[in-house]
Order: sequence, then structure tokens, then C-alpha cells
Amino acid sequence: MSPQKIAAALPAQTPGGTKRRNSTWRKAWPIYPALLFLAILFVYPIVVLLSMSFASDAGVAGFEQYSRLLSSPVYAKVLAITFKTAGWTTVIAMIAGYPVAYLIATARPSIYKLLIVLVLMPFWTSFLVRIFAWMVLLGRHGAINDLLTALGIVDAPISMIYNFTGVLIGMVHAMMPLCVLTMLSVMEKIDGNLMKAASTLGARKGSIFWKIYFPLSLSGVAAGGLLVFITSLGFFMTPALLGGAGETMIVQEIIFQVQNMLNWRFAGAVSVLLLVSALIVFVIYDALLGLSTLSGESGGARANLIGRISSQVGGQILSVLAWIFDSAGALFDKMMPARGDKPRKQQGARLLWIGGLAAIGFLVLPALFVIPISFTQDSFLSWPPNGFTLKWYQAVFADGRWGGAAGRSFIVALLAAAGGTLIGVPAAFFLVRQRMAGKTALLAFLMAPMILPHIIVAVALFYVFSQIGLIGTTFGLVLGHTVLTIPYVVITVMAVIKGYDIRLDHAAWTLGASRVKTFWHITIPVLKSGLIAAFMFAFITSFDELTIALFLTGGEITTLPKLMWDDALLKVSPMLAAVATLLLAFMTVLILASAGLQRRGSKPA
Repeated sequence: MSPQKIAAALPAQTPGGTKRRNSTWRKAWPIYPALLFLAILFVYPIVVLLSMSFASDAGVAGFEQYSRLLSSPVYAKVLAITFKTAGWTTVIAMIAGYPVAYLIATARPSIYKLLIVLVLMPFWTSFLVRIFAWMVLLGRHGAINDLLTALGIVDAPISMIYNFTGVLIGMVHAMMPLCVLTMLSVMEKIDGNLMKAASTLGARKGSIFWKIYFPLSLSGVAAGGLLVFITSLGFFMTPALLGGAGETMIVQEIIFQVQNMLNWRFAGAVSVLLLVSALIVFVIYDALLGLSTLSGESGGARANLIGRISSQVGGQILSVLAWIFDSAGALFDKMMPARGDKPRKQQGARLLWIGGLAAIGFLVLPALFVIPISFTQDSFLSWPPNGFTLKWYQAVFADGRWGGAAGRSFIVALLAAAGGTLIGVPAAFFLVRQRMAGKTALLAFLMAPMILPHIIVAVALFYVFSQIGLIGTTFGLVLGHTVLTIPYVVITVMAVIKGYDIRLDHAAWTLGASRVKTFWHITIPVLKSGLIAAFMFAFITSFDELTIALFLTGGEITTLPKLMWDDALLKVSPMLAAVATLLLAFMTVLILASAGLQRRGSKPA
């Protein structure tokens, strides 16, 4: 073929097209800091760690580590336990969390705010505090066993801790708020007029819910399930403190290989096993729904694919469920007809509220049991507390380790939240407001530190930081925590920006304001409350983070969660309950202060 024909076959490259592409890449500058930061401190360390798994113990390239991994049935069993635990956690969190999300989405504004606060309360509470609460509640002499014995339900204490039951309860309690908030982001966008129209046309409550509302909320359910499942794969604190030897999860094996065996290569191979398992689930989800659903958007064409699958495979199931609920409602109407001219309250709504409030009670109450235990005179955790004393608080304040660890956690969290906000906010603005090919891939990249099990990030950073002297430094800890805070800031700010009326900016530009002045004097003040929420989200994420601290502190420094973890492994005493109570009080003050700032920020100037 002649050069002329080849040139004719190629698409025309006009100067205007080149300029548009160059302009697009110039407009993408807000996302570049996030991409560069994560490329250096997230992608590179993980690539280094995973590449180590392709070397033998003698340093020769090969698949010796994978041969050992695949030849032993132990690791397949541990992976199966991990998937089983994560799977049950996901199913229960979705089933229990759906009524809560539905109640919040359909509640009046005043009730909406109260329910949101109750759901967020355990989410803002230290993870270790919640685990200690369940140790108090589930023990053989704990509150639940005492109540069951007193009511005559059981004759002797039942085993609810140091087994699969304890692990499942602790993990569902930890993951349900995340599932509720993810489902809520979709439910809030469902047009209530659709249900009203169906009711006007004579449809009963069961058919309205199962044939209209539930299919519309399905993308939120799927997104919540994915986040819960992927996050659960990286759990190790809950199975370590509430489970037994039979509940060992794969993250515990990675920690054992690094800290006890110093076998980085085999730890890398196990990390690859976990990473591949998580990516398979993630890729399947992306193929069906699309990543945009994780930020509360519809999945577009992929959501339509799910809609078609649901209509073909699950349509009959939904019809059967609608028929069962409608029949039960009709039967109840006949048994208990309305009295006089006052319509009878829907029994289904009452049952929904009872179930929803029970789930919220499950989320809120456990942490409150830690407080009385911190005043006990006994030297061990038991219920009810024996006597009243302040000696455990005196011991905490007398031990300088706790004050130093708390101060370091505060500083690290403050710097990591500031870094995550400065990097994540511009990226969120770009992803929402700019049109550019490959935005889904960019969103997936920014969310990767949140979706990837944190243990892999921690081990990878530990190996790279040990080469450049950042282990045991506050700066190294801040960098590691910032990697984890960026995705949470991006997702939170994206949700806030989507509710912003862009016409406010257009009006300011029309009146002669520059884009910079518009951003600082119009956009930021309107979005201030959401930006504060994103900062606080990042702060709490860092303050309560243990996995990164477990590796990057290196025995030189410590954070509050790390110190609590070390003491919990030695002996769970009421001193830890006192620390947990102080931490709970600190978090409460922090949340109230944040709420006050958000209210002030939301008031018109």
C-alpha cells in the first residue's frame, strides 16, 4: 500500500482536535497531585512487595513461594475461612441494614437527622472500643449471658466469644454502618412519586416495595455489599480478639509471616493470593454495575444489564415476595379492620420501625457497656461491675505511655486528614465537573487504597520505608495514613458536589467574578459543611487506624490504637476499658464540635 493510501486511511488529525485534547489534559491538573501521590506511595510499594514473591528463599527468580503456597492445604483452608466470614458478614449486614437505610431515606427531616446520628455513632467510635464492648457483652459472665440466665432462657452460660459467633457479631457490628450509608446514598435519589402513583393505581404496599422500590435500590445494595465484603477480607483485629484458632483469617497469616518468620517473599505470595481474590470480586462487580455506583450514581448501561438479569432471573422471585406480603396484609386487614373514621396504622410500618430500631440498638448500645466496667474494682472484665473506683483512670494518667500515644495519634490524624483533604478535594471536583475519557478508571485508581485490604498496603509501605529510614517516624506514619484517607475524602466530597447547584457559579461568572473568586467566595462557603464532614471522616479514619501503625511504628513510636492493641494481647484489664471510655468521650466531643461547625457553615452569610 502506498504512503498516500496509508495516510488517507488514517483518521484526520485537525489542529482543533489536538488543541481540545491538550486543553482537556490541562484542565485535568486538579487530579494530578492525587495520581502522583498514590503512584509513589501506593502503587510502587505494592509492586515491590508483589515482585518479591517471585523469588526463592535463595533470591533466584521463580515460583517457589507459590508452589509452597498452593501445595499446602492450610492456606486454602484459611482463605476459605476468610471468604466464609466475609460472606456471612456481608449477607447479615445487608439484611439488617436495609430496613435502617429505608427508614432513614423515607423519614421526616427531624427524624432523619436523629437516625443518621445514631447510625454514625458507632462508625465514629474507636474500632477497638467496640471490640472491647463485645468482649464485655459476650463473655461467659457478660451482660447477655447474665440476662439470658436471669430470664430462664438458658440454664448455663453459652459460648458466644472466641468462636465464629463472636467474630461474626463483631464484624457485622463494624460493617453495618458502612453498608447502611452506601445503600442510603442510592435510596435518597429514588423518586417517591413513583410509589405514590402505584398506590393511586391500586397497588398494595407489598407490590409497591418489591416491584418498584427494591429494584431501584438494588445498585445501592450491591455497592454496600461489595464494600463490606472487600473490607471484611482485610480484618484481623476482630478474629484475633473475639475468635479462636478455627477462625484465623488470611491477614493474620500475612502478619505472622512478616513479624514472626521475617519471610517477606512468602508474605508477598500470600498477599498476592488475597489481592487476586479481592480483584476477582471487584472486576465482577465492575462488569455488572460499574464503579460509579460506589459513589451513589446509577450504573448506566451496566445497571441496565443488572436490570435485565434481575427481570429475567429474579423477576419471578420478586413477584412471589410481593404476593406473599400483599396476602399477609389483606389477611391482617380482615382480622383487624379499621375502627371508626380513623384509618388504622399500617402494621407493616410498625414492624419495619421495630426491626430498624432493633438494628440501630445493636449498633449503639454495645459501646455504652464499656463505661461501667471502667469503674469496677475487679482486675478483670466482668459484668456487672463490682463496686466503684477511679483507680483505673488514675493508672492511665499516671502511665505516660497513654498520653504520648494519644498526642501522637492526634497529630498524625490531623496531618493525614489535612493532606487527604488537600489532595482529595481537587480530585473530587475534577471527577464530578469535568468530562474526560477514562474517568471511571481514574475513580477506580483513587478508590484502590480503600478497596484493597489495608494489610497489603501496610506491609508494602513497611518494606519500602525500611529502605529509606522512614520506619518509626511520625512523618512516615502521616504518609501511610494519608494514602488511606484520600479515597474517603474523594467519595465524600463527590457526593456533596453532586448536590451543589452549579447555577450559582454561572451567576457569579455572569456578574464578572473570576473563577478563583467564585470558588473561594461562592463554592467553598456553600460546600463548607460537606468539606468539614470529609475532613472529620479522614481524621477519624486516621485516628482509629491500626494496620498501618502496626508496621510503620517499628517499635520506636506508638499510637493510641497500637498501644491498646499491644496491651489487649497481653491482658484485657479494666485499664483498657478506662482508655476506651476516655476515647469514646473524646470522639463524642469531636463529633459534636464537627456538627456545630457544619451547622455554622451551612447558614447563609
